[in-house]
Amino acid sequence: MSQKIRTVFFGTSLFAVPTLEALAKDENIELVAIITQPDKPAGRGKKLTPPPIKKKAKELGLEGIVYQPNKIRTEEFFSFFRELKPDIAVVVAYGKILPKGIFDFPKYRTLNLHASLLPKYRGAAPIHRAIMAGEKITGNTVMLIDEGLDSGDILTQETEPIYEDDNIITLSERLATKGAKLLVRTLKDWVSSKIEPKKQDPSKATYAPPILKSEYRICWKAEAQSVHDRIRALYPNAYTTFNGKRIKILSSRVVEANVNLPPGSVYPFNKDGLYVVCGDGKLLQVLELINPKGKKIKGEDFIRGYKVERFL
Repeated sequence: MSQKIRTVFFGTSLFAVPTLEALAKDENIELVAIITQPDKPAGRGKKLTPPPIKKKAKELGLEGIVYQPNKIRTEEFFSFFRELKPDIAVVVAYGKILPKGIFDFPKYRTLNLHASLLPKYRGAAPIHRAIMAGEKITGNTVMLIDEGLDSGDILTQETEPIYEDDNIITLSERLATKGAKLLVRTLKDWVSSKIEPKKQDPSKATYAPPILKSEYRICWKAEAQSVHDRIRALYPNAYTTFNGKRIKILSSRVVEANVNLPPGSVYPFNKDGLYVVCGDGKLLQVLELINPKGKKIKGEDFIRGYKVERFL
């Protein structure tokens, strides 16, 4: 390419960090602005904390082109964006919906990296929802942004297996790393007219809405595999209760069985492990948890230290 591609990057969360790094290091790409969300209070002290993208931009020596607008649907931001004269814009886990006046302005429009095999799992929580649904395969999609919810034309896709011991952290890290490479490769091929956009089939669309607080509580009446998938998807925040206190379940495995006890009952295994009865009569072995004192321990250590007959 004779000239560098003038690129504006929109991103906020940790998932977007590998893509920012890849764009910054590519000799064919010139980052002219990094748009991220404002610093927010975090931790017990509610100290203003910059988003992961701002931190990474500083590490890369790019803090001078970081912008944190409170609103992007303003004439002030539109003017600022137009003055950048971007060839293309890129969106990865930004957290706000871009208006048409922004995503349609660049010569090569705006690309979005979405962590699912669209049109499946459109929406805010595609990785969580794929794990919760017991999917064995997911992936990344690079698409052109339109006015719908993750409904734009597909440019490229790649698949990624979901392993039985994956949780939201491990799978997100792999998808973010692979997605960064896919996005940069797609961007350059798209600008070079090597890609033909492909329409999504709306009849095959499924949705991945944000996780509700109520979903973090484990329902032991569900099938053991479903409980296991929820624990993986919501790591480290899926919880049950014991003596009125929350117990966070960190990891588990399904044990084939046919137990005739109420769901949530702790199955007596001579204290060699913590086994909980689920709605289908199978057992879920709790491998790691956070005990009432806030300490991470193994399931067998918990059952030795606490007299527990049932979780609620």
